[in-house]
Amino acid sequence: MTTRSVAAPSLRDVLLLDRIEPDLFRSRLRYRDEKALYGGQIAAQALVAAGRTAGDDRSPNSLHLYYLRAGSASRPTEYRVQRDRDGRAFSARRVEAVQDGKVIATASCSFGVDAGGPDVQVTAAPEVTGDPEDLPVYPGPRMFGLECRLAPGQGGAEWPTRFWARAVGVQAGDRLMEAATLTYLSDRSNGLGALDLAVPMVPASLDHAIWFHRRVDLSGWLLMDLVPHTLSAERFWYTGTIHDRSGSLAVSLAQELLSRPRPTSSA
Repeated sequence: MTTRSVAAPSLRDVLLLDRIEPDLFRSRLRYRDEKALYGGQIAAQALVAAGRTAGDDRSPNSLHLYYLRAGSASRPTEYRVQRDRDGRAFSARRVEAVQDGKVIATASCSFGVDAGGPDVQVTAAPEVTGDPEDLPVYPGPRMFGLECRLAPGQGGAEWPTRFWARAVGVQAGDRLMEAATLTYLSDRSNGLGALDLAVPMVPASLDHAIWFHRRVDLSGWLLMDLVPHTLSAERFWYTGTIHDRSGSLAVSLAQELLSRPRPTSSA
């Protein structure tokens, strides 16, 4: 008897949605996972659903998402889009992510037409030594289509705050898919690893915000840098950036997590 190997899903599998109605979409990807559905997948798919109702002349400029319930990777997710406004320069959309009739997340997305004007980046990218190709692999069993490498000083961290990543199999030139891939990556880790806490914490995403600034080559290495700011009342808030190797700022992000002490197992 032979055992058939099943290939891991690709980024295309993650981002592919079926259009059920003009403003209703359903995810195709399903897989077994003991953990709750990865938040970056929900956010990326919500952005794709919203973007497919906007004009081809408009690309994503921001996404704001609230996580309401834990989802399951083994069940399909429906994305219900509401078209709030289509102006001359911007389109606004609201999205509900639904499983088994219950809303697991809500998102607001903005799309804009290409515009000219000055291009100014005030803050430089973090300085990181070493070639990503030579750095340790940052494993992620449910991060499909992404390769990640730990920046120096991050080895052994449960939640690294600085690492490199590059995408495999993204269609160049599709601005919606490019932004969705960056969204998928943006929830890969958090800033908890920079805190010197006596008790290990269990993080759960509460809300997530992303701003898209510049296009970058997703097949090249991108540096994700996460900065903690405050932990209070079991809520942890951090910000982050994604730069390419030339130092160009592609994405800014902010996220709040519910952070509670990890339960100790009883003897």
